[in-house]
Amino acid sequence: MAMAMAMSVAAISSTAFAAEKKDPNAVVREAAEGTIAKIEEAISLIEKNGSKEDTLTAIAEARQLQKEFRYEVTERLRQRANDKLRVAREAFEAGNTKEAEETLKASLAQFKEMKVTYDAGHK
Repeated sequence: MAMAMAMSVAAISSTAFAAEKKDPNAVVREAAEGTIAKIEEAISLIEKNGSKEDTLTAIAEARQLQKEFRYEVTERLRQRANDKLRVAREAFEAGNTKEAEETLKASLAQFKEMKVTYDAGHK
């Protein structure tokens, strides 16, 4: 009896793990939307004189999320947009909020452009 229960639990567990796999397109789409949201959050924090820690966290989270925003057609643009995120973080850390904000806005425009391109190729 115990053996039968153990086997049924194992079978259910493996089925549950198989169901947890996400659609790769959903992962990329979520990364795109998350990246854009975090950049917008960072811009908003700068505009409202939010805390330095919160602003740097938002930029760092955008940089992490963008790593999953992979689409061959826009890969070079993604790399340039990520470079802008790095430059924005460095400018913000140095106290140059105007440059950081402008660079974040440029990066945001590139990520939005990438998302439009991605969405057009994945209807």
